Amino acid sequence: MAYILADDSVIQREFGAFKGIEDNYPKYVLTMDKFDFSQNGIIHKNVIDWLLEE
Repeated sequence: MAYILADDSVIQREFGAFKGIEDNYPKYVLTMDKFDFSQNGIIHKNVIDWLLEE
């Protein structure tokens, strides 16, 4: 989890951690950003929205 995805290096670091994992489980990057940066099957969510989901 990162506070915000401030620049490309942070995005690469957070999403790159999941690139080598090849299984069928969902992978999430949680931040305080309101924009959706999902890519390559890795889901980006706002941490507050994720916590409040039912």
